[in-house]
Amino acid sequence: MHIVVNNEYASRNNNSFIMRVADVLGNSYICSSDNYFTENPFEHYVWCAYYSTQFSLGNTNEWCVSIGHKNIINKVTIGGSNAWYMIGHVFFDKQFSQTFTRILRAEYNDVRTADKLWEQIYLEHIDELPMVARQYAPDIIFEFDSLDELKDFDPYFLDNLDSEIFDNIVSVLGCEKSEISDVYPLKQGLTNLSCHFACNSGEYVYRHPGIGTEKMLDRNAEVQALELAKRIGLDNTFIYENPQKGWKISKFIKNARELNPHNDLELAQAMTLAYKLHQQDIKLERSFDYYKEGKKYESLLLEKGPVTLPEYEKMANDALRLHELAEADHARHCLTHNDFFNLNLLFDEQGTLSLIDWEYAGMADYASDFGTFVVTCMLSEQEARTALNHYFGRQATPEELRHNFAYVALAGWCWYVWALLKEAEGDNVGDWLYIYYKYAKDYSVKALALYED
Repeated sequence: MHIVVNNEYASRNNNSFIMRVADVLGNSYICSSDNYFTENPFEHYVWCAYYSTQFSLGNTNEWCVSIGHKNIINKVTIGGSNAWYMIGHVFFDKQFSQTFTRILRAEYNDVRTADKLWEQIYLEHIDELPMVARQYAPDIIFEFDSLDELKDFDPYFLDNLDSEIFDNIVSVLGCEKSEISDVYPLKQGLTNLSCHFACNSGEYVYRHPGIGTEKMLDRNAEVQALELAKRIGLDNTFIYENPQKGWKISKFIKNARELNPHNDLELAQAMTLAYKLHQQDIKLERSFDYYKEGKKYESLLLEKGPVTLPEYEKMANDALRLHELAEADHARHCLTHNDFFNLNLLFDEQGTLSLIDWEYAGMADYASDFGTFVVTCMLSEQEARTALNHYFGRQATPEELRHNFAYVALAGWCWYVWALLKEAEGDNVGDWLYIYYKYAKDYSVKALALYED
């Protein structure tokens, strides 16, 4: 067994896997990880390249094949009726491997190739790549795209599953493993992974903590904040969190809709909610400071090597200066959410607004939530000014404006350093790296000018 790592897994489709092993392809089986065989399909001798197929009686959304002379595939359509369709393993003979890898190498650096399945490349050159449809009887090849499909195949699968996640669900909700159904992934956040599941008592979300979050987050503080938020009616979804391991179970909001920060009415609702949170006479053990958080991420980043990016040192110095100026304002410190943006502000079917995901909550300058909101919702400067007026219920003073703009810059800088750290750890944060950088840079200039004036 030779294990190879595909470093392009996150940025390309499965053609990158073929390229990764192109030098060793010959008479080779190409297999998918979601297949199950009731009979061993692998043989010592195969006479030509083939794609395994099964017959669909009635309609199917699978890739259906048209078969010509000697059972050679001459056409493929997505979807069909009463047709043979592609499923399961594939065999490349030596000639097929040589031709396919030649074509793949020629087209690999074309930007249009990145998102293609290797099967799409094959179909675009089907005349050069003869492949037989290997026909299998029903109930030999199975493909599982969800846990529900797996349960249909084996009703006792979950009962016999050795899974800490399912054990956690059972321990909190008191259900049986066999009751758990409708499991599918939700948004993959930049910090955690979340999935939906259902059981007899309702629909829920299970959150699994991301790699490295134990170094970044205080889960005990998060549990404190969640319990307080539930008590004051800002988050009615919370059920349980394990502070040692970071996993959490929440109620699933059916037909939830994210807040639209560019709609003035909903912008006002968000700011009103933030103001209500900040007026609570509640104290947490954890404090939160965007500058100190950014420096913590910076220290973790520097463990991986020096930061040589242009302007990084200037941005860090500007962040320090703004931190000092904002501290000198002696603004109110209160309970803040610190991940306050539209993806965590959800309307239910009745129009009730909930604020979820309290990982970063703590005692902080009230402007922390405004800074987060402006950056992560990508508000324009005019929208930011309008949001601030909604927050106060009046025109913000020049002192309030400069203070809150300073926190836009500090939030941008903190999350920029965090994004650099995540990239250094092998994660891909995408456009957010530039977004955080842009807001940190632009609002440092705006806020410092306002303080100078």
